[in-house]
Amino acid sequence: MRVLIVPASRHGSTAEIGRVIARSIRDEGIDVDVSQPEHIFDLKPYVAYVVGSALYLGTWLDSALEFVDEHAPALRRQPTWLFSSGPLGAARPEEPIHPELIEHLLATTGARDHRLFDGRLDIERLSRTERFVARWVGAEDGDYRDWDEIDQWSRDIARAIVALE
Repeated sequence: MRVLIVPASRHGSTAEIGRVIARSIRDEGIDVDVSQPEHIFDLKPYVAYVVGSALYLGTWLDSALEFVDEHAPALRRQPTWLFSSGPLGAARPEEPIHPELIEHLLATTGARDHRLFDGRLDIERLSRTERFVARWVGAEDGDYRDWDEIDQWSRDIARAIVALE
């Protein structure tokens, strides 16, 4: 039994979340592969999927959206979970992700759940435009990810997958 974790990440924070999800699921005795969406072509070897993306201005990265649209039939056939990462502490907007995006992702994938995790911001790693936007919305440097929450969610996924057998 193998699970595929697909984290779309621009600066590495969401990829780190993907690796933690993978580790937590592996700890429950399940084989896991982790790959960026643009590197995946065959979903047949997997019994379940966890797909996530960094959020920028309330939406997923293009590579994640393209992955979901391209692989929608396979994602609907097998258990799928989704996550987003990016809101930051006090700068978290009232609606950090566009509601119509969540509706589209859930409808397209048939996902069992979508989870929103706070992200990490290292302003020095951002492009000039990204730094401008971060300062404009009042985002502050820091790691706001709740690793215990991510681990617990991942273990819940692993238990659900094991229960499928």
